[in-house]
Amino acid sequence: MPVCDVCFRHCKIEENSTGFCGARTCRDGKIISANYGRLTSLALDPIEKKPLKIFHPGSNILSLGSYGCNLRCPFCQNYSISWSQKAFEYKDRAEYYTPEEIVKTALDLRPRSNIGLAFTYNEPLIGYEFVRDTAKLSKEVGLHNVLVTNGTATQKVLNEILPYIDAMNIDLKAFTPRFYHDFINGDLQMVKDFIQTAVATCHIELTTLIIPQENDSEEEIRELSAWVAALENQYNKKIPLHITRFFPTFHLTDRDPTPIPTILRLVEIAKENLKFVFPGNI
Repeated sequence: MPVCDVCFRHCKIEENSTGFCGARTCRDGKIISANYGRLTSLALDPIEKKPLKIFHPGSNILSLGSYGCNLRCPFCQNYSISWSQKAFEYKDRAEYYTPEEIVKTALDLRPRSNIGLAFTYNEPLIGYEFVRDTAKLSKEVGLHNVLVTNGTATQKVLNEILPYIDAMNIDLKAFTPRFYHDFINGDLQMVKDFIQTAVATCHIELTTLIIPQENDSEEEIRELSAWVAALENQYNKKIPLHITRFFPTFHLTDRDPTPIPTILRLVEIAKENLKFVFPGNI
């Protein structure tokens, strides 16, 4: 049975079935993207909304997303297109766009301060072929490409898209294997490896959503920021860290929003190691 090589799950996918993410399928014995070009979201956003703080500030970017995800975050803000039942129904009704159509739309929006494309909203890399093909065309006409991702992808997938990506915001959702394995059904080491490879070739900013009782300790943020600082030193680059506030949503409504003083304190802790640390959602 064919095996998907997008992430650590290595799903074995039967003919005409889909993998864990809901967006990769098997056709004629070959694993392909079932969501290629099928968009659920298309909007012109401020670049700061990605969030990117020190990459072309003040500009806009055409943001697009499909459906499906290879994590199971109970706090997902985009659950309607990621991994809820509603999300998995999009495969029959998401509108199809070719890479050429998307790039033309991006070019037409240049008078509105659009600098390019952002692949975002759901997890873009479960449909990396569309990201690769569209970003390549975009790059050829002088546009910038941004990826907003959970970083849960193999080095093979990363190498397919890296030549065409100018900036990424990567979720570093926590800094413990327990959080990744038990809370969001993920793999911390894969994300760390993804970040380390990406830093070498493009602008990287990281986002950590602080969830009460889960990843809100000073010790964890101190360890996380020290790891990021080591990457900065290794590659002689600045890597901004966004420390953002949680609000109850989706399956995680049993706790209050993160206290603002907690966010501000963790920002100060991270600044012991990093120059660029930004509070979010406050």
